[in-house]
Amino acid sequence: MPKKKPSKSKHKHIQIWKKYKVVGGKAERPVSCPRCGAGTFLAKHKDRVTCGRCKFSEITLK
Repeated sequence: MPKKKPSKSKHKHIQIWKKYKVVGGKAERPVSCPRCGAGTFLAKHKDRVTCGRCKFSEITLK
């Protein structure tokens, strides 16, 4: 019988919960993508925010 590979889904769920912060008894979420909707977060870079799913990006000017 072939060996089963360990499931990677456990690590993914742990990483998602690290995105939320509890402030004053309420969950504070990072900015979500306007195209994809809630649950798809934007990655913060030095000069922009980007969605990894639909490639949406906003450039932040100083």
